[in-house]
Amino acid sequence: MSDVTSPAEEATHRKGTTSTGDNIKSFVSGGVGGIAAVLVGHPFDLTKTRLQTAPPGSYTGAIDVVKKTVARDGITGLYRGVVPPLLGVTPIFAVSFWSYDISKVLIYKLTPNRTSKELSVAEYAVAGFLSAIPTTLVTAPVERAKVLLQVQGQGQAGPQYNGVFDVVKHLYKEGGIRSVFRGSAATVLRDGPGSAAYFAAYEVVKKLLTPAGASPSDLNLGAIIIAGGSAGVAMWSIAIPPDVLKSRIQSAPTGTYSGFLDCARKTIAVDGVTALWKGLGPAMARAFPANAATFLGVEASKKLLDKYI
Repeated sequence: MSDVTSPAEEATHRKGTTSTGDNIKSFVSGGVGGIAAVLVGHPFDLTKTRLQTAPPGSYTGAIDVVKKTVARDGITGLYRGVVPPLLGVTPIFAVSFWSYDISKVLIYKLTPNRTSKELSVAEYAVAGFLSAIPTTLVTAPVERAKVLLQVQGQGQAGPQYNGVFDVVKHLYKEGGIRSVFRGSAATVLRDGPGSAAYFAAYEVVKKLLTPAGASPSDLNLGAIIIAGGSAGVAMWSIAIPPDVLKSRIQSAPTGTYSGFLDCARKTIAVDGVTALWKGLGPAMARAFPANAATFLGVEASKKLLDKYI
């Protein structure tokens, strides 16, 4: 996803169109990157979610979560709830990276008289924000199931699920499609600004680390890893408060919160404003390695696909 474009890509952007091959490459490479992210980052994500949703006093910190999880469920307990993101990660990241590329094309189409072939930082951010909107259609139900599976292992009352399909079946029976998609608004409020920071940071850092005159086909591993990790840090530095509220909305019994603002108000009233930053430690610890893996997977698979599509 470098801003260094080949002549063919440049022409495509200027016409405001994209080929079927480009769409396929964006979609597939995004899915590969997402799988890499889950395999690297899920233990951190589970730790973050449990810190965010557990009753006050349950854990003293991230390390305590890990210790108690491993003591209760063994090392595999750190991958509790991994099936929903693995099943959903391909479409989530595939749609995200595809939407991002489409959004960049849209920006070129809306600015036909631009003087620079490269997008500005603000334009990358806008493309990132727009990518979060269609992605939420996949992200919200997947994260709803993931959160419920993650929190049930810490002894909270409520239904006990046998797996992702059991979660979806129970949610649909309980409240229909609305229950399955609970937390969608909170997901957009998290992922819109988060994705803006995510993609803009990646493009900027990668450009800074890519040698002048380098070919667009070159795979600069160091630049990709550092830029990808930096993108993750940029996203989660602003996404934690809405993520806390999203996790609480998605894990709470029906009727606990009337919406995003109600959840924010009740959370601050009961646990204080610092509760909005619960899980920051594991989220930031996960951010660099998981997203470095994401962009490495995206760029490597895209280069491979370039040979065949």
